[in-house]
Amino acid sequence: MDIPLLNSSSSSSPTTSTFQALANIIVSVVGTGVLGLPFAFRIAGYAAGSFGVLLVALATYYCMLLLVKCREKLALQGRSKESQTYGDLGYICMGNKGRYLTEFLIFFAQCGGSVAYLVFIGQNLSSVFQSYGIPLSSYIFLIAAVEVVLSWIGSLAALAPFSIFADICNAIAMGIVVKEDIQKAIAGGISFNERTAITSNLRGLPFAGGMAVFCFEGFGMTLALQSSMKDKAAFPKVLGQALVGITIVYILFGFSGYMAYGDDTRDIITLNLPNTWSTKAVQVGLCVGLVFTFPIMLHPINEIVEGKLAQSNWFEKIEDNDDIFSGKRAKVATYISRTLIVLVLAILASFVPGFGVFASLVGSTICALISFVLPAIFHLMLMGSSLCLSQKVLDSSILICGLIFAAYGTYNSLVGI
Repeated sequence: MDIPLLNSSSSSSPTTSTFQALANIIVSVVGTGVLGLPFAFRIAGYAAGSFGVLLVALATYYCMLLLVKCREKLALQGRSKESQTYGDLGYICMGNKGRYLTEFLIFFAQCGGSVAYLVFIGQNLSSVFQSYGIPLSSYIFLIAAVEVVLSWIGSLAALAPFSIFADICNAIAMGIVVKEDIQKAIAGGISFNERTAITSNLRGLPFAGGMAVFCFEGFGMTLALQSSMKDKAAFPKVLGQALVGITIVYILFGFSGYMAYGDDTRDIITLNLPNTWSTKAVQVGLCVGLVFTFPIMLHPINEIVEGKLAQSNWFEKIEDNDDIFSGKRAKVATYISRTLIVLVLAILASFVPGFGVFASLVGSTICALISFVLPAIFHLMLMGSSLCLSQKVLDSSILICGLIFAAYGTYNSLVGI
């Protein structure tokens, strides 16, 4: 999720065309997690991995539409202005506790995604410059120093072009990986018998499932994407088209990567690429793009933290002070806050054992709760009396399965760590 927002950024008069909405959905959903899918297929097997990605895609589509249906229900009641964000739905359903829970989960989802970015950048840079013998943590803190400065930039518009650059690098990297995979498969004459279809290790299935959930991001953007469209009624169709295309690409990408490298598949597939200048350029390009999109990942985190700071007594005293330095002191406090956030995330990233394990942990826990559990709860609470029995059973099943998956996935990932 390269442009995650906590609040809807759409204007009061929607201007997004169907094609633009399609592009925005793809940008919001596809992130760095896709480069870990071949590793997930290695853990689960190519058949189980393919089925898992398809199942997660279907559940994601259904639960995204649940959020839209909840807001449409509120709009019919004349409460559309009260339901602009995911947090608003939490407040309407469960009061302040619901808002705090929703924003708490989004906050930590963004923190998890930010840590994953740092680990991803660190591992790729360590691979490119491995001859220098510099430890992974050094790359992470070196990048953190750059991110501290970039986090002080207040305008997201100034950073948005770099997000597009990162997506282009992702697409190029995927293209090069697939080309290398096909060449390696043809040259080696790999057969299906040499690869695992379904793993005999049951722990591998929830691990791969967590990775798949991590790849289907974008729930924080669902309501904003739908409200930005001129033709809101077309959103389910556009969302379906986007997710069908993304799912096909995910399955083919994970399958081809695993078939090419087998048990040697790394948790970031770019680390399997041959040591050539072209592949190194792709890795560096990915890292550069993500360095400049990292502050966008931080934006919702900074909004929440700075919002809490603004409500504190000491910060109010700074702002209410009449001397000429009060504005500067408030700005310095903001800079210090953003610096500390980056440093804490860098410290956490330096302890992460690997991108794949961490992505699976985030996907199994926070992402699963945001993606499946909360939409099912909100839908049942807002529309429970008007739902037919089959709809209630389906929502309840998603709710229960989401909780079980989150609990067992967390345990499984921690054991792996």
